[in-house]
Amino acid sequence: MRWQRALLSLLKERKDHSIALAIDTSNRPERPVLIQNIVNLFEKLRPDTLLVQADFKIRDVSPVGVATIKYFKHGKSSYTEVLEWAARQKIDTLFYITDVTGYFYEELEVDYEVFWLVPDDYMPRVPFGKPIRVA
Repeated sequence: MRWQRALLSLLKERKDHSIALAIDTSNRPERPVLIQNIVNLFEKLRPDTLLVQADFKIRDVSPVGVATIKYFKHGKSSYTEVLEWAARQKIDTLFYITDVTGYFYEELEVDYEVFWLVPDDYMPRVPFGKPIRVA
């Protein structure tokens, strides 16, 4: 329950920020209900949130309340396009649901907040930003 309170607090504290929620769709997650519950939380608290579905490229960007999540089975994931998209859109805070096994261009400059929402018991090291285990 600790991560739920932390996420709730982060969303409330950023009520005046532009935020986006990204989902790594390169593999079907072990806990799809958990992922959907996180999406539902964003929909309820921040219906203006854009949901970005991406694996090695962005597959869909749509309002959080209308998106249908589609997962792929190839396992390839890159964060570069999503991170560049967030910068172009002037997103203040990006929440990224992922196992943090993807890659990105190391020259990429990220000048906004990133929270890695990791739906796994294993917490890998994140390249920047703050990890939150949501398992």
